[in-house]
Amino acid sequence: MSKPIRSFKDLEVYQNTYKASILVAKRILPKLPESEKFDLRDQLSRSTKAPPRLIAEGYAKKHQRLGFQKYIDDAMAECNESQVGLEQVKDIYGIEIELCNELIDLYDKSARQLYRLAEAWDSFKNRRRKSSDDNNHTDTGSDT
Repeated sequence: MSKPIRSFKDLEVYQNTYKASILVAKRILPKLPESEKFDLRDQLSRSTKAPPRLIAEGYAKKHQRLGFQKYIDDAMAECNESQVGLEQVKDIYGIEIELCNELIDLYDKSARQLYRLAEAWDSFKNRRRKSSDDNNHTDTGSDT
């Protein structure tokens, strides 16, 4: 049985993307050549830090009709971008190949989790909206 979600920190996808961003910052970015300072290093730094931030920010806006959905979609896009950046790190520079492969798999899994979360959230919001609409249009039984 899964634990109840009381905070964005309870989401497995948040936990995974946060841990991955720390690994990238500590073990991969410092090994990139200085010539990549304003390109691959900068881009990979931003794309790997973005998913947990977007999940956290989106979670705070979960009450908005499309708020959470937008942030989940953006986090998914950043996971995809992170995969490409990590592929480039290993294929161009041969840095931390095993770790890059693990992180690529983790970002792929995270993107799929985010997709499923977006689908579930959309279904939940539609079900909640339908239920609310049904409650607003119920017959009270009075003939006034």
